[in-house]
Amino acid sequence: MVALTYHAPDSLEEAVQLLSTARQPVKLLSGGTDLIIQMQGLIQDERLVVDVKKIPGMRAADWMEDHLRLGPSMSCAQFTKRQDIQAVFPGLVEAAYLIGSTQVQGRASIGGNLCNASPAADTIPALIVNRAACLIQGLNGTRRVNVEDFLTGVGQQCLASDELLVAIEVPNPAARTRDAYLRFIPRTEMDIAVAGAAVSVTLDDTGVCTNARVAIGAVAPTAILVPSAADALIGTKLEDDALLAAAAASSQAANPISDRRGTVEFRRHVVGVLTKRAAKIAANRVGAL
Repeated sequence: MVALTYHAPDSLEEAVQLLSTARQPVKLLSGGTDLIIQMQGLIQDERLVVDVKKIPGMRAADWMEDHLRLGPSMSCAQFTKRQDIQAVFPGLVEAAYLIGSTQVQGRASIGGNLCNASPAADTIPALIVNRAACLIQGLNGTRRVNVEDFLTGVGQQCLASDELLVAIEVPNPAARTRDAYLRFIPRTEMDIAVAGAAVSVTLDDTGVCTNARVAIGAVAPTAILVPSAADALIGTKLEDDALLAAAAASSQAANPISDRRGTVEFRRHVVGVLTKRAAKIAANRVGAL
């Protein structure tokens, strides 16, 4: 019989202590929508669940002087209702809204989506293009890691056994900057991405792109930042040639697999199309400011 131990610490220090002294497999409970499935894969008889939702700040989203500080346990339902966040990061809110059904949205969190490290996670490309960083705490103190460096493989991230994600920091965008996220799924809803693309662009007053970030998902073991796709957009007014070049760069950067949901060739093509379309949406959002 499996022996399950549950703790809900009310401080980061207590959580770190639990993680550092655990002798059994540990699972952190942030949103929890994937936790039961993951627990079924464990072969050990003893398991520890550390619920971090009672720790102050873990379920909040607050504007600091130069960034949004997002608690990793804030539910997607709460996050997507924040009109102040949607006004600044519409693409990130779009990505969070795509996670699961209405019921799942009430539990799922961006922090959980990030730490689960699925190649098809919707919020990760959106976080990357917005230059988000992970604030991590452990026995040795606090460290800061960019989201694109946080992920190390399929279902893997850089957290040590005594560490937990305590916040996601998303810097305030430059003036005339907006983002967008798109994905392709076989069904109309409640599916995981076959390919996904997020784009952030900054346009000057004449419509020339002065900065850009492009990230793609579900086409490699981790979400990928694609500097070559961004370079194709910078210095242009996002004409067709520039968009096609960005699409080609994303397709070339992709390293997908073939499975029942899509072939390598299909995924490479689709991620390029999504990059082009997301770039146009982001640019139109800047134009609407």
